Amino acid sequence: MSDAVAHPGQLLTLLDLARRAREGDSVRELGFLLVNDTHQLVAFRQAAWCSPEGRVQALSGVLQPEANAPYAQWLKALTGHCKHWAQAQPFESGDVPQELADAWAHWWPRHGLWLPLSGQACLLARDEPWTQAELALLGQWAAIWSHAHGALTRSRGWLGTHRAGQRPWWQRPGVYALAASAALLAWPVRLTVLAPGEMVPSKPLVVRAPMEGVLDTFHVQPNQLVAAQQPLFGFDEALIQSRLEVARQSLVTAQTEYRQTSQQALADPRARSQLSQLAGKIEEKRAEAQYLADQLKRSRVLAPKSGVVLMDDPSEWIGRPVTVGERILRIAAEGDVEVEAWLPLADAIDLKVGDEVELFLQADPLTPVRAKLRYLAHEAVDRPEGHQAFRVRATLAQASTQRVGLKGTAKLYGPSVPLAYWMLRRPLATLRTHLAL
Repeated sequence: MSDAVAHPGQLLTLLDLARRAREGDSVRELGFLLVNDTHQLVAFRQAAWCSPEGRVQALSGVLQPEANAPYAQWLKALTGHCKHWAQAQPFESGDVPQELADAWAHWWPRHGLWLPLSGQACLLARDEPWTQAELALLGQWAAIWSHAHGALTRSRGWLGTHRAGQRPWWQRPGVYALAASAALLAWPVRLTVLAPGEMVPSKPLVVRAPMEGVLDTFHVQPNQLVAAQQPLFGFDEALIQSRLEVARQSLVTAQTEYRQTSQQALADPRARSQLSQLAGKIEEKRAEAQYLADQLKRSRVLAPKSGVVLMDDPSEWIGRPVTVGERILRIAAEGDVEVEAWLPLADAIDLKVGDEVELFLQADPLTPVRAKLRYLAHEAVDRPEGHQAFRVRATLAQASTQRVGLKGTAKLYGPSVPLAYWMLRRPLATLRTHLAL
């Protein structure tokens, strides 16, 4: 067999290597195939695959090459010398600089081969010279391997896992997944927040103390339905009643003294001059008695209109002194209710008048009370729970049978935002708070 003619078995081996290169799933697998299984095509003792910069990518018989090893450094220097060779080139120690030739016998057998691979290279070494038939086979194998490597690296991007030539990039599963994720994250959703809420009267009538005194009795109970002019509560009347009796007796005494003096004035001119003074005294006593009578009347407070009584435990008021104008209770008309919620500072979103509000009552969580935002406070106030919150008031969208005082959780609907913002709003706010600290 001539040196220029390949053996049929070598051609079959070349075809098998070409098939395995096309079916390669990773660059690492292609590198292993190059430096190890090429031995099935052409015999050699050592093989190395180097990058365009001379970095050793794979070595025959080595699982993972060490880039800083002396052998790898020598191969890097050798690649730098041979990289200008555009075709397969056999060479020996005499063909390289002296500093490389000095270490040649330590690392390599006598005959080396430079096999270019589209910017990269494969270095082979053995004791026997290279034949023309082997160079032809290796040239074909280098072209096949370079094509498989290029196709694999072009298709192994983050957009997908299919090799080039099978599908365009816009048809790869990675592109579909990325597009679907982007569309999902950009999908508009309604921004909502939760806040504690309750049913409160919208326009209650406040009943205040009409005078100073001590509350003595209550005629109504919390949540009781009262009619107009029905007694609500009363002050202690003992002191007022005693002062009224004294004033009335003083008035009777002044009237009696006036009658006596008027009879004496018929015969005594001096008594006539006392009549005007006694008349003024009578008016003074009458005004005092009338004032005390009015005080006694005001001590019995009546309901100014019909409605439901809203107040705390009456027993806490009995015996307690109050001042003029102090609020005692409220009266709300039946059906005159709305939703009140307390929006925490951390959940303060862009809310506008007319936005939707739902109140899920603890007594009836399956039937939300729907309302429209009427008022949002501009300043937060301290709450008994120890945090600050904004007061929110919402008008009922339709009449409700739920009574005043029922509590629950209010759901406030804000503007539409992307799903990504809806998911990351609270984490970003928490992160910003920690970074600010």
